[in-house]
Amino acid sequence: MEGAFKMIIEIFQDTVCPWCRIGKKNVFDAIKQWEGEPITIRYRAYQLNPDTPKEGVPFWEYMGAMKGGIEGAKQMVQHAANAGEAAGIPFQFDQVSVWPNTLASHQLIKLAPPELQTEMVDAIYRAYFENGQDIGQLDTLVNIAGLLGMDEIETRLLIEKGEKLDEIREDLEYAKQLQITGVPFFVVDGKLALSGAHPVENFLKAFRQVSETP
Repeated sequence: MEGAFKMIIEIFQDTVCPWCRIGKKNVFDAIKQWEGEPITIRYRAYQLNPDTPKEGVPFWEYMGAMKGGIEGAKQMVQHAANAGEAAGIPFQFDQVSVWPNTLASHQLIKLAPPELQTEMVDAIYRAYFENGQDIGQLDTLVNIAGLLGMDEIETRLLIEKGEKLDEIREDLEYAKQLQITGVPFFVVDGKLALSGAHPVENFLKAFRQVSETP
């Protein structure tokens, strides 16, 4: 059985969540230091706002409404940017203009071959948080897929026809069962859960705890 020889980490994340990007970086940094059993990553879809229109909404308008005004939004964004800098991840929030619907970006992650999924997640984060691209737009996602060697025409058709939406719905239902209300959220081998962008040492502690649990 796969679980008998590998530790499985399920990462619930949304592609517009800066803390998810930071948490993912930290868990991978922990994996590099881990000397125990091999670790397999499974990406689980989560949507911070599934009601976002397909065309998206203006970023600062949305953030201002969420944070009680533009000043609150700027403080939150700066806090995330500072945390990103500490983790070695650049954020260029001045480039971001749209809060997109992330459903299609989750489709793209699931359409990527398993060996490409982590690279795909990183590419989507870079496109949004560094280049300010609208990752809710099909053209943007198809371009990202092409850059990673996927067939652009096939990828477009698969996203348009709703491929992988059933898997995404399963992830969202699983998140409800786990009572997840925010991301990032990490489930380590089905035994231990961590909520938030924990530092590397916390992930290593979790790996040790799970590894020592019968």
